[in-house]
Amino acid sequence: MKRLLMFAAVCVLTALVATGGQGQEKKEGGDQEEKAGPKDNIAPKGFALLFNGKDLEGWQGLITLPQRAKYKGDELAAKQKDANEKMLKHWTVKNGVIHYDGKNNNLQTAKDYGNFEMWVDWKIETKGDSGIYLRGNPQVQIWDNKEGSGGLYNNKKHPSKPLVFADYPPGKWNTFHIKMVGDKVTVHLNGRLVVDEVPLENYWEKGSPLPKKGPIELQHHNDPLWFKNIYIKELPD
Repeated sequence: MKRLLMFAAVCVLTALVATGGQGQEKKEGGDQEEKAGPKDNIAPKGFALLFNGKDLEGWQGLITLPQRAKYKGDELAAKQKDANEKMLKHWTVKNGVIHYDGKNNNLQTAKDYGNFEMWVDWKIETKGDSGIYLRGNPQVQIWDNKEGSGGLYNNKKHPSKPLVFADYPPGKWNTFHIKMVGDKVTVHLNGRLVVDEVPLENYWEKGSPLPKKGPIELQHHNDPLWFKNIYIKELPD
């Protein structure tokens, strides 16, 4: 009987030690991956910070283009206030990185943009899914998929798939360079051309031209996400 009790105690202790060690290892690994470096979040010449590396100044909770058209004045302000309060519980900044827990909605710029160039670093987990909305319309695709990221996923008439697969594995940082002039979008992923002056179609009003300006959005798709090094340069109309 004593041997059985001693054996059970050893098993429990071993399990506790193993569990504790695994948790610490996972936590330390995550902290290392999510920490911005000393050269991160410093805008290149000619670009402005869209993310300042400290907080979510310049960003807001999601109000879609159709909602903008529906709500006006005080009602729109109240909707925005509610969206902001909910957003701040799920989109956070730690160690110079934007982190999303996958439980809210898109993160949206407070300012609208027309023609522009932008840089953005992003990271997803295995089977992760996200995207970059341009002028409030989806999207430059981000996902863990054999097709690859960077395509204009929601296009129906124009090309929607990337020219090449250029993704780094899940858990690694990827870099988009996106240029938008008129309705035409060019995307480089990790230095490789994946979209070459392809028109982005109007998702909300099928067949209509894109709005001349709209917000940039980091897409919610129920998955944890990480972003840093978000820079923008506005271009002439």
